[in-house]
Amino acid sequence: MSLEVEALERAKRFLREEVAPVAELIDRDTDALHKVVNRMGELNLLALKSPEKYGGPGMSEILFRIYQEETARASGTLAFLTTQHQSAASMLANANNETLKEAYLPKMASGEKLVGIGFSQLRRSGPPLMRAEPIEGGYQLSGHVPWITGWSFFPEFLIGATLPDGQCLFAIVPLTNSHQVREDGPCGSITVSAPMQLASMGMAMTVTADLNHFFIPEDAVAFIKPAGWIQNSDMINIALQGHFAIGCAMAGIDVVRTNAGKKPFPFIQDAVNALETELNALRIATAQAQKSTDETTTPERLQVRAWAIDFAVRCAHAAITTSSGAANSIHHPAQRIYREALVFTVSAQTPPIMEATLQRLIARKN
Repeated sequence: MSLEVEALERAKRFLREEVAPVAELIDRDTDALHKVVNRMGELNLLALKSPEKYGGPGMSEILFRIYQEETARASGTLAFLTTQHQSAASMLANANNETLKEAYLPKMASGEKLVGIGFSQLRRSGPPLMRAEPIEGGYQLSGHVPWITGWSFFPEFLIGATLPDGQCLFAIVPLTNSHQVREDGPCGSITVSAPMQLASMGMAMTVTADLNHFFIPEDAVAFIKPAGWIQNSDMINIALQGHFAIGCAMAGIDVVRTNAGKKPFPFIQDAVNALETELNALRIATAQAQKSTDETTTPERLQVRAWAIDFAVRCAHAAITTSSGAANSIHHPAQRIYREALVFTVSAQTPPIMEATLQRLIARKN
């Protein structure tokens, strides 16, 4: 068995045996979430796409998407939190800074080094929210990061900032309130907000950060991307983000299946069969949409992403429906899954994804 296959099987066992049974606790207790993340580190599951050269299994894109589905199926909060670190590891694996890669990647799978991400601001139109100014020895960062998940989990995060020429700089900075005293320039600072009060996945501790003349040395820069990089990346990854919604849908189907075994209504099992048939069709369509990155396939990828979003919400609603009044308990899995579907509806959302989702929703009016 190859390293990547063995890692996937290890992850599946962990998610089904150790995470799914405590998903409700994870959803309301940060300490429980910390314990699960630490356990992932013990199992070497925190940097699955990291190359074997740096101690990872070098998991392929196909297997990694299966892992994402299974994580979202077990716990949306865990999926939401750990995908930040997994993304940071994947991006660092492709960095130009070999010294930075050697310092971080071998320690990221075990959790010895935990790194979040903060570059959604690059999607915003208008003047850059986060700017990087080249100065002697490195760069000076100033601006606002509107979304960083993992406060108290990740000591550092990979920030995205816009250079004067429009290129995008990515560097590792502290995820903590920080003050610099410099003799050769303005004193720098990072100010982190209190965790946001969110309807779902609040235990993942999402914050904002404001940087003011914060200096980063050249050796903290992972890479510099061309202007418009994130927009091109979003276009390519339209369907990829749908795997979280697919995992959420699977969790909803799990609840419906459980209810089918408890209640004497054959129509509940009929619903399970119909949803599983649609799930298989959605997976096939998603795989086909991901085979090509050609711009002519963008409408098809948008339709598949909208389908995954719509399907997750419908499966979560089916879980609520078949759970009856018990679903109104804050501790019931159907309610948790329904709230998680909200997050996976808007995660990495762009205007075209919003439009495709709305078009699919209003098309069902009759």
